Amino acid sequence: MKYLLIVSIVINIILGMKILAMRISIKELRVDFAERAELRSNTLIGVSSRDKQIRLLASSINDTLVKLRDAFNKYKLGDNEVKTAITNIAHDLRTPLTSICGYLELSERLDKSPEMEKYLDIIKDRAEYMKKLTEELFEYSVITGGEIKEEKKIVNVNHVLEDCIMSNYPAIQSRGITPVVEITDTPIERNLYPSYVERIMNNLMSNALKYSDGDIEVRLSDSGKLTVANSSEELSNVEVNKLFDRFFTVENARNNSTGLGLSIVKIFAERMDLGLKADYRDGKFVIEIDF
Repeated sequence: MKYLLIVSIVINIILGMKILAMRISIKELRVDFAERAELRSNTLIGVSSRDKQIRLLASSINDTLVKLRDAFNKYKLGDNEVKTAITNIAHDLRTPLTSICGYLELSERLDKSPEMEKYLDIIKDRAEYMKKLTEELFEYSVITGGEIKEEKKIVNVNHVLEDCIMSNYPAIQSRGITPVVEITDTPIERNLYPSYVERIMNNLMSNALKYSDGDIEVRLSDSGKLTVANSSEELSNVEVNKLFDRFFTVENARNNSTGLGLSIVKIFAERMDLGLKADYRDGKFVIEIDF
């Protein structure tokens, strides 16, 4: 009887140790699977257990992880290629479309036949529609993580700002605004992403035009601080930093907006480590960027 009791105790101890070992192995599998399922590593799950069924389970999980990782990599590659293509196409179209729209607005002041006026109205309507679609494509690609694939290089901020003002000048004139422009003669040359700089300035000008009560001030200091300001009663009761949030819009804005323009300015400024701040003072909405 005593012998049977000892045997029973030994068997229970062995079974208890085996159950404990299996619990430890299952915990290892759970922890490793949680890490590998994030697909940040190419390593597979390993187990210390010698149990055949546990090792078969680990092998089956690894097979699934390999297939999942391959599918994810294919999706990510294709998704990035689509985003990059959208971004590049939208960026390439934006500048000529802005100029076309600007010169169409200037043509409205010229004498022309009713038939020509009709054709120009159609062209303007289609051009504005294309411009809006282009903006939405670009904004979508940025917000969803698409980036322009380019290297940083020395950018003359003065020249980019001058080009931006010139391309937007017809739109500014159509609003009856005479802008105050002060650009330093000191070359502001920085190692930046050229397309990001251009996009930031165009978005700032578009935002100023959208909310301006009749004035726009653009200044670039000797130290490289860009200031864009405009009077705006609409923004007097708005927490200005919210304008940098995605999809935030002012209900009474003159133009329909996706609410992404200034959020893109913020994203691009952060990617280039540029200081950015906004304020509402003395009846003016002021945005400052340190290049």
